[in-house]
Amino acid sequence: MMTRYLASSLTIAALFVLPGCSERPTEAPITAAPAIAAPVTALPRIASPAGATVFFISPADGSTVSSPLQVEFGLEGMQVVAAGVNDANSGHHHLLVDTGLPDLGLPIPKDEKHIHFGDGSSVATLNLAPGEHALQLLLGDHLHIPHEPPVMSTVISIIVE
Repeated sequence: MMTRYLASSLTIAALFVLPGCSERPTEAPITAAPAIAAPVTALPRIASPAGATVFFISPADGSTVSSPLQVEFGLEGMQVVAAGVNDANSGHHHLLVDTGLPDLGLPIPKDEKHIHFGDGSSVATLNLAPGEHALQLLLGDHLHIPHEPPVMSTVISIIVE
């Protein structure tokens, strides 16, 4: 019985001692853990002057239009400049089509729902599919980042025939 107890004790001890040995011929090589992407953090935002507003001159909210349609933007209290120009109290237009506001602490995305007017234009011709569409303007600074507080229009709704 004592022999059995001693053999069991040695087996258990070997389980704790052997993993500490430097030779590990049967183990897979150790690889680095995959990198974890750091969360995207908000970027510094440029202050907008009190009372600055951006709005649609045309089309009017609730109007029925045909495509292609001309849209015209208005801005008060700030100056429209091209992207990359970092003048005080300035920015350029971004048109949001059928989407909500993007993350206001990051550059405004550029895709079919976030149309950039980095050339400083305030008039554009759009081709929209027939149906109801929601449009909103959001002013961006020289790096396409919305101001603080953001200068944005109310959402308007149009119907394209």
